[in-house]
Formats: sequence, structure tokens, C-alpha cells
Amino acid sequence: MNILVLSRDPHLYSTNRLVEAAEEHGHTVRVIDPLRCYMTIASQRPTIHYKGEELKDIDAIIPRIGASITFYGTAVVRQFEMMGVYSINESVAISRSRDKLRSLQLLARKGIGLPVTGFAHSTQYTNDLIDLAGGAPLVIKLLEGTQGIGVVLAETNKAAESVIEAFRGLKENILVQEFIKEAEGADLRCFVIGEKVVAAMKRQGKEGEFRSNLHRGGSSSVARLTPEERSTAVRAARIMGLNVAGVDLLRSNHGPVVMEVNSSPGLEGIEKATDKDVAGMIIEFIEKQGKPGRTQTRGRG
Repeated sequence: MNILVLSRDPHLYSTNRLVEAAEEHGHTVRVIDPLRCYMTIASQRPTIHYKGEELKDIDAIIPRIGASITFYGTAVVRQFEMMGVYSINESVAISRSRDKLRSLQLLARKGIGLPVTGFAHSTQYTNDLIDLAGGAPLVIKLLEGTQGIGVVLAETNKAAESVIEAFRGLKENILVQEFIKEAEGADLRCFVIGEKVVAAMKRQGKEGEFRSNLHRGGSSSVARLTPEERSTAVRAARIMGLNVAGVDLLRSNHGPVVMEVNSSPGLEGIEKATDKDVAGMIIEFIEKQGKPGRTQTRGRG
């Protein structure tokens, strides 16, 4: 197969591993920067170009679209879909998962366990918003934050009011969530491919840090999941429409709750923690599913 990896940085661990795995499986693979792609929007023959070259005869793409380029990156993925190219994660699914509020609403509608969450634009009724989310301690988030950036733990109602007002001063909408104290600064990253959790790790925040992100100094270890946790992770990925996803769960007193569904989950942490060839599993999934024109969202926008 002729496979493209859409990534801004060919030197990233995840990008390198996908290239290695594709080559080990006998495929032709190339890394292209989605921001350097440009396209012709036409009903008869849509095309996509890269550095003066028309990209043709592509069998499949693996989007590694960073949060900062979601709008243009998903437009490029959508163009490939219009051309009948198989994308392991489709443009609509990536957009769904990147919109924190939309993803939570979709998960809630399907009965997935979530932390109690409040959302507002105005600070006029801050106290009521805090009460709706269960009161302090509260986690307050920026909708565009990634890797733990733009996430604050407010331990008192007064602190929560101050953080919310500060975020609104940045013209940001406000998302507040109950703090799952019993998780003790740890979460579960479940790596889903298709209808299966293929690898899982426990991420533990460093002492005094409620965020468990490895980028923030957290540690990782192999996780043993319960059947309920596996089912929740697979269902969450399916609701988003993602074939490959990193689903982050917290263990709460009322069962697993989903914190986030990531459409471009990193491979380094999960492969090193579990000693599994996750990149190879992604390529094997493409081999089974990557037929020309096999895109579920074609024409849906």
C-alpha cells in the first residue's frame, strides 16, 4: 500500500514508529506536513498538492493532526476523503473529539460515565455554576488546552471564582468539572484500535500534581483494566467515530469516568510502558480496513 502520515514533525517518536511499522509490513510510506498541502475544490476531480506535486495513487492516510492546526488539518483529511482515500481517523471524528464540549455532550447522550461538568460563557452567575458542578474542589479547563496546559485545580469556591473570571478575561468559555479525589492523581490511558483496547497504562502524577500527563513529569506503568473500563473505552471511541483513539479514564467511586478521547494519541508512553508494538497494530488495522472509497463520512461535511 501507498500510505501517507500527516504530521508536522517527521522526527517525533509517534511519526517515526508509524513509518518504521509501515515499512516493516512492506508498504511505501511518506510523511507530509498538512499545512504545506493545498487543494482544488472541484466536484469532478478534487486534487491535493504538496510542494508543487499532485498527490496521487494514495491508498491510506494516518492523520497526526495537532490541536493547534485542527481546522486546516481536518480540511486536508476531508479532501483526501473526497478523493476516496481511506483515513484511519476521519475528519468529522477528529473534529468531534477536539471539541471538548461537543465530545462530552455526545458521550453524555449515550450514557457514558463522566465527571459532573458545567459550561458557561458569562461570569454573571459564577456561584451557581460552581454549585451545579458540585462545589470546590473543582477542575477548570480551557477548551483548547492539551497535555495538561490550561487546566487548573481550584481548591475553594473563592479560588474557583477567581480562575473563572481570569479565563473570561481571556475571552475564553468556561468548563468546570468535579474533582475526582479518589483517583489520587492517576488516570488510565486506554489505547483503542477498532473495537478493542490493545494496550493500557496507568499514568500517575508526580507528588503534589493532580495532572497525570507524562509531559508534566508523570510516570507510567502497565494497567490491568476491568471489563467495565474496557467497554467504556471502546464505546467512547466508537461514539466519537474514531478507529484509533486514546481514551483517558479516571477510577471514581461510581465507576470509570471519561476525561477525554484523543484522536492523535502518542505512541511513546504506551509502547514503552506496555512493551507492545502499537504502531504495528495500527498498520495491520489499515491493511484489513483500508479499501479505496471506504470512508463513512463522505459527503456528510
